[in-house]
Amino acid sequence: MLLLSTFVVALAGLGGAKPLSDKRWNDVSVKHRWVEIPRGWEFHSTPPEDHLLEMRIGLKQNRLDELVSALYEVSDPTHDKYGQHLSKEEVDALVAPHPDSVEAVESWLQYHGINPADAEFRSAGGEWIVIRVPVAQVERMLDTKYGVYYHAASGSSVVRTMEYSLPTELLSHIDVITPTTYFSTLRSMRATSFLQPQTAPLEDAASFATDISPLAVPASCGTTVTASCVRALYNTTNYVPAATATNKLGIAGYLQEYANDADLQTFFKQFLPNAVGTTFTHVQVNGGLNDQSDPGVEANLDIRNQFAEAISFPTPNIYYSTGGSPPFQADSFTPSNTNEPYLDWLNFILNSSTIPQTFSTSYGDDEQTVPEDYAVSGGFWYVMTNLFMQLGARGSSIMFSSGDEGVGGGNCQANDGTKKVIFQPAFPASCPFVTTVGGTTGVNPTVAVSFSGGGFSRYFAQPSYQTASVTPFLNALGTKFAGLYNATGRAYPDVSAAAEGFQIVINGRVSGVAGTSCSSPTFAGVVSLLNDFRISEGKAPLGFLNPLFYSTAKSGFNDIVSGSNPGCGQTGFTAGTGWDSVTGLGTPDFLRLQALLP
Repeated sequence: MLLLSTFVVALAGLGGAKPLSDKRWNDVSVKHRWVEIPRGWEFHSTPPEDHLLEMRIGLKQNRLDELVSALYEVSDPTHDKYGQHLSKEEVDALVAPHPDSVEAVESWLQYHGINPADAEFRSAGGEWIVIRVPVAQVERMLDTKYGVYYHAASGSSVVRTMEYSLPTELLSHIDVITPTTYFSTLRSMRATSFLQPQTAPLEDAASFATDISPLAVPASCGTTVTASCVRALYNTTNYVPAATATNKLGIAGYLQEYANDADLQTFFKQFLPNAVGTTFTHVQVNGGLNDQSDPGVEANLDIRNQFAEAISFPTPNIYYSTGGSPPFQADSFTPSNTNEPYLDWLNFILNSSTIPQTFSTSYGDDEQTVPEDYAVSGGFWYVMTNLFMQLGARGSSIMFSSGDEGVGGGNCQANDGTKKVIFQPAFPASCPFVTTVGGTTGVNPTVAVSFSGGGFSRYFAQPSYQTASVTPFLNALGTKFAGLYNATGRAYPDVSAAAEGFQIVINGRVSGVAGTSCSSPTFAGVVSLLNDFRISEGKAPLGFLNPLFYSTAKSGFNDIVSGSNPGCGQTGFTAGTGWDSVTGLGTPDFLRLQALLP
């Protein structure tokens, strides 16, 4: 199957030579360079020379093509290997770098006085090496100068460089080094939820705890979404999980957002009384915290979503609180500051022997925050996409919210110097190896919510699993929006779920919340039940979902045929019959999907 865009990385010319005696490391080439400071950031100051960076070196994976093939074999419901997911050890073997790459990188480190055996972290497959190095030394190694850059909109400060170089010999051995020129951080990213003060909280929430018949979902569920509403909307009301000893649902949290135990119990009392007393597991990753005195909107929305739980209960849920996004303070006592916690979370999960069968994450950013030559091959997004692929190969289903900006937020100008206005796809929503969830609103009819993120990647080619579904949409679109989007790119969202009017508990009070952060964990709750059903029958979990959803399970979705996702000064795409770039294949019907499983 077509995996990534076939654009070839265009490496820049030779950079300035370092005053090194060893010619092996003296010949350097630019790995990546920004022409101008990425939009939204400004240079603030020069970091102290002894400021420590956690330098992450991503080595090229020697058998990646085999991993891609294996993923599609175990994910294609018509293949005889469907469901035969790879073990951790098998995945590790496929992502391991070639011995020549290991030798070259370790020799380079030793040349700079770094003992590879002293690495802070080495992934099980050996494709990641993490070392803690002062800024001054990193500058010598990468032939660059770092600065402290400030992002006014988020209040985030990071230590980054405008360009970096590598010895030419290492270009064929190293995919990416961070932190370098990737500026966006989770703090500058958008958490895809927002409060809805205009949505009055329920005064008598307990009266909404009664199950609703899927055959008669009241119109009120279109504006005031409760636990009973989502169970009825997606036809899960009468399903009782049977594989709770094995099946688990994981929620990834960042930005000092903490899932609050007390609020969860209040939510249960109000909306799901039979779950009162149920707890969830807190897992802290890379300095992530669990401050019960400071609950977050995003975390409370996500964990057991308070709605993922409404659907998946009593399936065990795990909330991963991942650190790695502290503001930079310009002094020598500041701890390392990478601000790329996605890598920390993914490496933590992939280094675990047992992992949840279902995941949901609700953060994202514009795809163009990394230029194409840095994203498609040998860059941060490229590496991230490969990590998601590893999760799928091991049998996990990964949901991401599609974003809350329609076809793009802000002025939508390209960051390639042209300032051309184009639709702005989001990442990780545009990753080919995740299931991206858009947003809907209303009941009878259910329509696309106007902020539902959707579009076409400019970095990743359209995978063949979705071509048959996407082509009719493109044909009907014709020349409309020509030049504003990439018609050959990976199309998203894949599916959708309700996205506004959700009643959650924050600081003990019921509040209204909206966003595709509502959609993703809600959809994940449905997937968790599908995994429960498979496991209870002695079968493997679903793993990577898209090849199944776009083929034999396509009729398990409720088609959404109206609504649009405006942005960038345009009306945006319009929902219609079949797949569309607003609501994807539609919203799930659990019982129909259950009957369609292999």
